[in-house]
Amino acid sequence: MNSPVEHHGPLPKAAEVVIIGGGVIGVSAAYYLARAGVSVVLLEKGRIAGEQSSRNWGWIRQQGRDLAELPIMIEANQLWREIAADLDEDIGLATCGLTYLTNDEAETARYEDWLKDAVPMGVDSRVLSGREIETLLPGMTKPYAAALHTPSDMKAEPWVAVPAIARAAARHGAVIVEQCAAQVLEREGGKVSGVQTEQGPIRAGEVIVAGGAWSSLFLRNEGVDIPQLSVRATVAATGPLPEVHGGGAVGDSLAFRRRQDGGYTLAASGYHEIFVGFDAFRHATKYLPQLRRSPFMRAYRPRAPEAGYPDGWGTKRRWDGSSTSPFEAQRILDPAPNAGKVAEIRAAFESLFPALGEVRIADSWAGMIDTMPDIVPVVDRAPVSGLSICTGMCGHGFGIGPAFGRIMADMVMGNDIGHDMRRFRFGRFSDGSRLELGPDL
Repeated sequence: MNSPVEHHGPLPKAAEVVIIGGGVIGVSAAYYLARAGVSVVLLEKGRIAGEQSSRNWGWIRQQGRDLAELPIMIEANQLWREIAADLDEDIGLATCGLTYLTNDEAETARYEDWLKDAVPMGVDSRVLSGREIETLLPGMTKPYAAALHTPSDMKAEPWVAVPAIARAAARHGAVIVEQCAAQVLEREGGKVSGVQTEQGPIRAGEVIVAGGAWSSLFLRNEGVDIPQLSVRATVAATGPLPEVHGGGAVGDSLAFRRRQDGGYTLAASGYHEIFVGFDAFRHATKYLPQLRRSPFMRAYRPRAPEAGYPDGWGTKRRWDGSSTSPFEAQRILDPAPNAGKVAEIRAAFESLFPALGEVRIADSWAGMIDTMPDIVPVVDRAPVSGLSICTGMCGHGFGIGPAFGRIMADMVMGNDIGHDMRRFRFGRFSDGSRLELGPDL
């Protein structure tokens, strides 16, 4: 997460496309642009996958997706296999199956409703009975009445996979410059003409903003407003353990996934913490539908744990290319994990599988998840000629990343995107449309 700089540049004077953000979306877009022969430069203020793209669960999940995302995610499953074959290293990619466990009849009904539309799209998801769950996950002390299970869902190791894709992008011709913050856009005649960076200007006719939790702060300084916030999520990693399940599952408030190193990644499912700042107040009304549906799944903190967070009270909101930007002040968001939650999920996993004996936590961390009011991202052209946006992945970005990267590459090249993107349009928050929440699955 805080690895040494691997991609030093240097910063070229010009490129056809500049990408701001070195997470899974930006890296994947660079990969596909470079493979198409487009000159592309990726700017990363800190490290490739230094933030949420290396801190997630490692699930490559089709099940439970918003129905507009599902065809894109099905494509992503195939793209992951193709990318893995092009890499020089093992990223832990495996078809393992993912499972949602429940004892709630209303939740089971939501699974069934989702399946009615999802299965015709091509997924192999189905609802399991209690007996089938016992076969799939033997040794659990808690019985579950039903589960949504997708055998074709996959997993990979995020902190290995995204840097590996970046290296492949560079091998295909992309220029990646770490420790190089994009400060402001440069424009000519109202159109994007390049980016001013801390290392100097670079000319480009197309710019993609894929900055994760930082996107809204950057865009607002450019006069482009999106109601994006970010929340802290806590994750822990056990030491090596006997295998109780080779895939990933979530039930009640615990999620777990078998890792390549023989341990398990554990997470506090459905629990997020928001550090309240100016944007939280500005966008509060847009988040009311989400809050009404799940009022107790968040904890509110009065301020960010340290200076420089995207919605921190003291974070700079306006700057120009002649002054230091917020992105140089905070290179890598590295929030401390919630120690209480780490203890809870360790105890819950140990209790769920007592045959494991004492579960030792080898590491724990947290990440800032960029979220949107309707729980789906913005993937669209911005109202500035030459500017495109792909952000607000709402914790669902790792698995779908290669497909959204491919889409962004084709978007800026003017090619057919191949999917209906109306659900992800930029203008849905201001054109009077009624926001539809993504599935609560």
